[in-house]
Amino acid sequence: MSVPRRYALRTLFAVAVTAFTGGALARIAAVEKDAPRTGGGRLAFDEVYRGRRIQGEPLAAGAVRVRVDGRPLHVMRCADGGWLTPIDHYRSCPTPLAAARAAVDELGSAQLSPLAAAHGGHPEGSPRGVRA
Repeated sequence: MSVPRRYALRTLFAVAVTAFTGGALARIAAVEKDAPRTGGGRLAFDEVYRGRRIQGEPLAAGAVRVRVDGRPLHVMRCADGGWLTPIDHYRSCPTPLAAARAAVDELGSAQLSPLAAAHGGHPEGSPRGVRA
């Protein structure tokens, strides 16, 4: 008895999809295991680093809102899975917290501009396209 070609192709496709998604899920689980987490399992942080308060909270779609001394700091996800900021954009950091610490190192005693978050869009509380 011969196996119809269509059935064989469907089976091969199903095996390939299962193998690919299994490997991708394993890589995602490994990355998430290394990320700092709170009790709820979500990426968040609140600490004082070199006298500056750094806060981070997760947003939708894997983004993170970061503040340094209450002022927004834009963080960007890199293609390599790391994070960087406009303040220290030459090196990729493993986590948003590490990127915020690198920005604090570069800032020294200087304060972030209230419009620092505008680098990635618009300042919080102002309509798109309106600059203060």
